[in-house]
Amino acid sequence: MNVQTKFHGEIELMANEIYRFESGLPGFLEEKQFCLLTLDDTPFFVLQSTKTKEVAFIVTNPFDVFRDYEVKLTDEVLELLQIETEQDVLTYAILTISDPFNETTANLQAPVIINGSKKLGKQIIMNGSDYRTKHRLIETPTEQGAK
Repeated sequence: MNVQTKFHGEIELMANEIYRFESGLPGFLEEKQFCLLTLDDTPFFVLQSTKTKEVAFIVTNPFDVFRDYEVKLTDEVLELLQIETEQDVLTYAILTISDPFNETTANLQAPVIINGSKKLGKQIIMNGSDYRTKHRLIETPTEQGAK
């Protein structure tokens, strides 16, 4: 399958590279299929819609940046994504890229959860947590001192 992408031009995808989001993503309910593309020499990926070129989100593994980050999956999510083991789970945070880059934020309140083996995904919203939609990816020296 050939797909037009926002950052990589036209690419060819195999069926096993496509993740199905049965409910779409909040604000993009019609977008049901995505792929994950690497961004050269960075810890970031592009969650790219296979349907709409412009629908592409920069994501990263939040555990690489926020060491104390915790995600608790409900039984409903485990069932929906057919998650059987912890090894099935891939977790990504959607980034809001800013200029300058040190003001870039990560949405830790609504991570994207993917079952890597079943190729199923969902963005969940962790209501009642202390996580926000805008956590700075890079802390300033003032923020570091406040801990």
